[in-house]
Amino acid sequence: MSLPNPPLPSLERWLAVAPEVAEALAHGQPVVALESTIITHGMPWPANFETARAVEATVREHGAIPATIAVMDGHIRVGLSDDQLEALARDDDARKLSRRDLAAALSQGWRGGTTVAATMIAAALAGIRVFATGGIGGVHRGGQDTMDVSADLLELAATPVTVVCAGCKAILDIPRTLEVLETHGVPVIGYGCDELPAFYTRRSGCPSPLRLDTPEQVAALMHAQWSLGLSGGILVANPIPEADAMDPVEIERVIAQALEDADRDGIIGKEVTPFLLARVVELTGTRSLHSNIALVNNNAALSALLACAFVEQTRSSDRPPA
Repeated sequence: MSLPNPPLPSLERWLAVAPEVAEALAHGQPVVALESTIITHGMPWPANFETARAVEATVREHGAIPATIAVMDGHIRVGLSDDQLEALARDDDARKLSRRDLAAALSQGWRGGTTVAATMIAAALAGIRVFATGGIGGVHRGGQDTMDVSADLLELAATPVTVVCAGCKAILDIPRTLEVLETHGVPVIGYGCDELPAFYTRRSGCPSPLRLDTPEQVAALMHAQWSLGLSGGILVANPIPEADAMDPVEIERVIAQALEDADRDGIIGKEVTPFLLARVVELTGTRSLHSNIALVNNNAALSALLACAFVEQTRSSDRPPA
């Protein structure tokens, strides 16, 4: 199976791929996409900027090229300079952009951080197959009544990108999120674990639908999935390192309090997740922020190894038999 083709000329008006990223893709080198809502809505300044730079450094240290994705200056930018990263991190007015917001952001000149769904779209357009994030969105608690279900899940069903995360965000209804992913045929892999992680903690109580233990095994699954024409994404759940995990009882108590606060303040729609994550940080001090930073870096390292393995898998499959 050949590596993804470069973007079509018709996309050039909207898609701006950084020269380093474009060169890596053109030469079949491993590239890892990185989202930007963690910068605009996930962490306070300056932790957001410091984390973004650290995550990019982690990707490089493990053999791949980082491509942080955001909407700036009328373009979906795939790969940001340090100056662009800092401008995004300092912008209190930057918007949270999912699939439904991309066209409006581009046509109206908005600046924004891309969610998992929007980052997957941009990565696929650029020809990037591996994407590192913190945690995916999903079915919110009480979602069976509110129908508050993240667009991330439908994007995973449709867009051929492998997303490496630390599981669903702990503020979500994880069993129902897994049911939606199963309904849409999304492979969910527990990386080195029999029980799926839950963002701040290593255990969710939900068994891993599939366990794989090496980047090469995951890369082989990716190759088989897309060779069959099954064009959706793949979810890899990578547990937070043991030393950085939080106590499950404590984090559940904090999340319950944050949910009560959101309900009291009438927080709804796409503002729910940023509110809850910020409230968790407020209630736990710096501990949850430390855990968040650690898990993102851990996912970036695995993503780089996976991108390298997928490039090698692709090259091997394209070689003629001996």
